[in-house]
Amino acid sequence: MNLSQKLRAREAAGRPVTVGLIGAGKFGAMFLAQARLTRGLHVAGIADLDVDRARRQLAAAGWEPERSTADSLDDALKSRKTHVGPDAAALIARGGIEVIIEATGVPAAGIGHALAAIAQRKHVVMVNVEADALAGPLLAARAKAAGVVYSLAWGDQPALICEHVDWARTCGFKVVAAGKGTRYEPHYHASTPDTVWDILDKYLSISDRGSINPKMFNSFVDGTKSAIEMTAVCNATGLVPQSDGLRFPPASRFELAGVCRPIADGGTLEQAGVTEVVSSVDRQGRDVPHHLALGTYVVVEGETDYARRCFREYAMLPDASGRYAALYRPIHMIGLELGVSVASAALRGEPTGAPTGFRSDVVATAKRALKQGEILDGEGGFCVWGRQTPAPRSLAQGLLPLGLAHGVTLTRDVPEGAALRWSDVAIDTTDIAVRTRRDMEAAFGAAPERRP
Repeated sequence: MNLSQKLRAREAAGRPVTVGLIGAGKFGAMFLAQARLTRGLHVAGIADLDVDRARRQLAAAGWEPERSTADSLDDALKSRKTHVGPDAAALIARGGIEVIIEATGVPAAGIGHALAAIAQRKHVVMVNVEADALAGPLLAARAKAAGVVYSLAWGDQPALICEHVDWARTCGFKVVAAGKGTRYEPHYHASTPDTVWDILDKYLSISDRGSINPKMFNSFVDGTKSAIEMTAVCNATGLVPQSDGLRFPPASRFELAGVCRPIADGGTLEQAGVTEVVSSVDRQGRDVPHHLALGTYVVVEGETDYARRCFREYAMLPDASGRYAALYRPIHMIGLELGVSVASAALRGEPTGAPTGFRSDVVATAKRALKQGEILDGEGGFCVWGRQTPAPRSLAQGLLPLGLAHGVTLTRDVPEGAALRWSDVAIDTTDIAVRTRRDMEAAFGAAPERRP
């Protein structure tokens, strides 16, 4: 690794890597906390619709007030200070900024910002994994054609999983499974922003409920966020979804290789080469010891007796047969680590994970019986949750991407547990997210679905 050396070389030359951040939420604030301490990095501008909140986030992240007092982006670039304002378009259009971080979490906004940044020949670090799951393959292709980088965000789990997969393949290992850990019980799919507290209170101590967004937290609980993140991994690595999506088998970090192996070999996977998310609680709701709730993993196959012997000798967490072994990272630190993606894009011209094809999708699935005329409320809401689905099936059946299931009206009743279709809702065909998604489907289609 030499990114820190390259950053310091840019600092010594008086040309720090210049960054524009769109969205000053939790991820953005965590990035800012470390960006102020990273030599060779200059956050020239921050765009957030709530400027006062952005300034509060800066203060919470330890920024001295005088560092964010630039009157304009021009002033910020000259003075090495930071401009804070509401205008993302102006931030993207300003010359002299090399990397745009998109951290809004809103699919349509993320797609629009990414397309604008690519048109301005700026690198894009896509924290907004919702936008990536909806149209990332097209955004990455357009960035490549423009000679810039489109990258997943290091520190978030998808990019870390991509690194696990790359490590394994670089070492010549066959990747059997890759993914992360979470807390899961089957009834979580029906969770809503009202009932999510019944789940959160079991394992989180949140004294100030007003300090968090229950809809956002519910996306993590109801399985949607896991589907979004594993879709990003599939589209970036060539792994594929299982036919019925994520199964969330319980597993400790020491059981990964035994659980995340094919059913034919005693595991839970329908085939090798898939994504899976393991649960930190069993089906009776009991905590799994040594779980991986905040971590990431890869399971590989030793294809020779020699490699399998080495798995045991070097304590690489093999299964009982010795054929499969796991490598894991126990935690992820989201925005605190994001500078790795920024530096890699600007200094190496390389993403920390980027889509290479359309293999996986996230489809809107009814949490309850839905009635004609209802308006869907999207990710983490009361109406739908997101299920990971093979892209060929999503296209063939006309299934509705989760990222478009917000603010649209149902045109017919949909039973509980059913996947919604494009034909079930009134779609605004002029919406940028809809148009970009359709362009992506036309450009990529999908490879034939792999079956066990």
